[in-house]
Amino acid sequence: MDEVDQKLLMLLQQDATLSIAQLADQVGLSSTPCWKRIQKLEAAGVITGRVALLDPARIGLGLTVFVAVEAGDHTPEWLGNFAAAVSAMPEVMEFYRMAGEIDYMLRVVVADMTEFDAFYKRLISSASLKNVTSRFAMERMKQTTAYPLHSSVFRDRRQGGESDDEE
Repeated sequence: MDEVDQKLLMLLQQDATLSIAQLADQVGLSSTPCWKRIQKLEAAGVITGRVALLDPARIGLGLTVFVAVEAGDHTPEWLGNFAAAVSAMPEVMEFYRMAGEIDYMLRVVVADMTEFDAFYKRLISSASLKNVTSRFAMERMKQTTAYPLHSSVFRDRRQGGESDDEE
């Protein structure tokens, strides 16, 4: 990947609805090479999807809860069953295996406390758990889906890298 790919990725993270012509214009390519670059980034798994981002409050999901889980078991079978159960719960937006005092962290989004209570009951019945701690978000201070793109990952085409792109 080079600095043109970096620019494309930055633009697509900001607005994936930009047309190929708009993207090409902003990165200094014609449409065909720009489209080919995007296809290569998708094929390489760098771009994993293009989605519409929704405001949770406007669709009735006003409560965000961070749930810390300490496992009741640490066998591969337990992990497989727990991961499958949690991954199937649509309220779970993110699910991480952690290092440190807690084993798993979940970001859960629900309408209200009643809905969270129903989720909590399903969670604790899904596997043997040692401890579950929930923390309720009062205000979202920052949210982004755009990753920082460090230049060290992208080669500088002016320093010897060949490219077949039109400029």
